[in-house]
Amino acid sequence: SNKWRIEVKEGANNDGVARFEVTPKGEAMIPVTVTIKEGRSENGVAADVKNAFKAALDAKKYKVEGDDGEDVLVKRKSGPDISIKLVESTLRGTHFDVERE
Repeated sequence: SNKWRIEVKEGANNDGVARFEVTPKGEAMIPVTVTIKEGRSENGVAADVKNAFKAALDAKKYKVEGDDGEDVLVKRKSGPDISIKLVESTLRGTHFDVERE
C-alpha cells in the first residue's frame, strides 16, 4: 500500500524507544526511531511518532500527518508502494497498531 496508519494506544509509562522500518518496494529500508519520555500522553506519543517519521523520510516523497490526535498517517506521494512495521518497542503501556489504509 502507499498509505499507512499508525494508531497509538495508551501513554508512556517509562522512557523508551519505538523502532519502525519503512520499506519501499525494491528500495532500501528506512529506519525510524522514536524516543519517548515517561508520562507522555497518547496524543503526545503520536506527535513524537509523527515528528520522527517527518525527520526520517524525504518530504518530496512522503506525506506524514496526524489524524484524530492519536493516529499518524504516512503516505508515499509517488513511486513504489511501501510497507511499515514496528520492529521493537521498549515502552510499557503504549501499544501501536500499524495498518494499511
